[in-house]
Order: sequence, then structure tokens, then C-alpha cells
Amino acid sequence: MRRIFPLILFLATFTTLAFLVVPVAAIFLRIPPGDLFTALGSDVALDALIVTVETTVVAQALIIFFGTPTAYLLATRTFPGRSLAITLVELPLVLPPAVAGIGLLATFGRLGLLGSSLSALGVEVAFTKIAVVLAVMFVAGPFYIRTGVAAFGEVDSTLTDAARTLGAGPARTFGRVALPLALSGLTAGAALSFARGIGEFGATIMFAGSLQGVTQTLSLAVYEQFDVDFDTALAIGAGLVVVSAAVLLTVKMIPSWRRSTSLFPTVSATSASS
Repeated sequence: MRRIFPLILFLATFTTLAFLVVPVAAIFLRIPPGDLFTALGSDVALDALIVTVETTVVAQALIIFFGTPTAYLLATRTFPGRSLAITLVELPLVLPPAVAGIGLLATFGRLGLLGSSLSALGVEVAFTKIAVVLAVMFVAGPFYIRTGVAAFGEVDSTLTDAARTLGAGPARTFGRVALPLALSGLTAGAALSFARGIGEFGATIMFAGSLQGVTQTLSLAVYEQFDVDFDTALAIGAGLVVVSAAVLLTVKMIPSWRRSTSLFPTVSATSASS
């Protein structure tokens, strides 16, 4: 049994890795590299890329702007309903994307809870780029906020207490002490939410549709081109794989960057003393 068990572990690990790697590798092996780049230069792929970049950048900026203070409050304050608030933040993480999309449509659609009032003011949300931004924020924002709560929760409270004792107000303590110390965790959360936003599909197609050059993102373009031009679908999929891998590599390298930068003050102090 002692000899068989390590073999079982090896075979299970090999099977798991092969199952996860082979489908990804097949995307790149299915067509020649030259055809891959040609397909990426098609009008469909370029239009989808532009829409994806425009909407994801706006959504990510809004996620960071609103999510950072939200994460700080949830991590550092105790108040009635805090557990419920955290649960509400986490709910979109487990919610089926189609449900998220139909919920957004029921809220911001022309006949929705808020959409009717917005329509009366001449503002249309559903099936526009605004809808894409809102869909990305809804499904990707919780990744940033939940990671931010953990990052701010790891900040040593004695440091923030010391800052307050020395006369720093809440805003200054947040900006000069808590935020820099939690920055690596916030950066990792931003990378994860960005990757989730890039790959968003279900909520977007329900709430924004798939109009080329308007609301069709890269993920939606893959779905549309699946029956039209399979090589283009593969090319766009390959691009998304590269982006996802780059984001994952960035997240994994953040702790190393943090350790290396934390050594600089020590090195400088040693040089000065010598």
C-alpha cells in the first residue's frame, strides 16, 4: 500500500492537470498561428475588443472608486447588520449569471423598477454600453470588495490606532496608513475583478444583448462566431486565454513584489549606516 498510494497520487494529479490543460492548449493548436492572428484582425474581433476595453475600464474604475471605501468600512467597523452586508456582497459570487442579468433587466429595463423612471427622463440603460458596464460591475465588483475586506482586515490595528493618537483624522489614517498597507491585496482583488469582467457573458447577454460594435464583448463574440466562423471564435478565445493567464501571473507575482520593495528601506538604512 505504501508503494501504491504515491502512484495513485501521481496518476490523479496527472489526470487532473491533463484535463485542465489540454482543452486550453487545443485552442492554440487547432489553427496555425498565422491564421490565428488573421482572425484576431477581423472586424468582429476588433469591434468586440474595443467594446470590451471601453466597458471594462469604466466598470473597473467604478468598482475601485466605490468598492474601496466599502471594503474598508466592512473590514474595520462593527455595526448591526454587518454580517448581512457582507453576505449581500458575496451573493453575486454564487448567483447564476443569467439570474443576475434578468435581475438587472427587471431593475433597469424600460419597464423595470427604476428603468421606467429613467426612460421618462430620456435615459435608456438596457441594451446599451451602460448595461454592459453595470453587468460587469455587478458580477465582478464582489471579487474586489471581498478581497479588499480581507486586505484591510490584515492591517495591524495598532498602526491605525497610533495614527489616530498622533492626531490623524479618519481620512488621513485611511489614506496614509491603511490604504498603503492593504495595497497589495487590493491590487490582487482588482486583477481578479478585471479578469472576471473581461470574461463576463451571462448577465451581459441577458441585460445588454450582443450588438456588434455596441454591446458585443469578446466573450459574446466567441458565442456568436461559434456557428459563423469557428476560426475567429478560436482566435478570440485564445486572446482571452492570454489575458487571463497574464492576470493570474500578476496576482501571483504581487507578494514577491511586495517582499522585494519592503527590503529597500532596510538596504538604504544599512548603506547609510556604513
